[in-house]
Amino acid sequence: MANIDLILASSSRYRRELLDRLGVPYRTMSPDVNETPLAGEAPAALALRLARAKAQAVAAACPGAVVIGSDQVCDLEGRALGKPGSFERAVAQLEDMQGRRVVFHTAVAVVHADGSVEDTVSDTVITMRSLSRETIEDYVRREQPYDCAGSAKIERLGIALMESVASDDPTSLIGLPLMRLTGMLARAGVPVLAGLKA
Repeated sequence: MANIDLILASSSRYRRELLDRLGVPYRTMSPDVNETPLAGEAPAALALRLARAKAQAVAAACPGAVVIGSDQVCDLEGRALGKPGSFERAVAQLEDMQGRRVVFHTAVAVVHADGSVEDTVSDTVITMRSLSRETIEDYVRREQPYDCAGSAKIERLGIALMESVASDDPTSLIGLPLMRLTGMLARAGVPVLAGLKA
């Protein structure tokens, strides 16, 4: 394992914080990938395509490395919601989501040292609370979730926006499904725990 060059194809601090939990040595590299959705592309398919594209872009520049790519898309009844980027767009997203069921598709792809690719999507289903515009604006001012798909950070104050959360991996909504990734890394020759096979 000491000789494996593990790279996280992301500049996201959230993904770095999550990967740090596994205690494996890695480095980061930002992929140059166009994130524009394709015409008619479903949100889950978009997340998976981008995760794979990010991992493959970095792997192409670093032959022999094991590369992790990830992407998350917020799915509001088939409509993809990306990172809002501004106060106004964050408020608008949260107003659209209030009282509704939202699915966060978090995709992860691992390019093995031999160039083969494994990928998967982990879904988190959230029921949002019905909130007044004043409450939503207060949240956005305090949290400034401009770099989060769907404008809600569950790891912080965003938890107050949610009525219920259902997921197969509690880290998925934050941006990197570690339970699935742990098995994927083991199959790529990067075991998180000695003897771990998955």
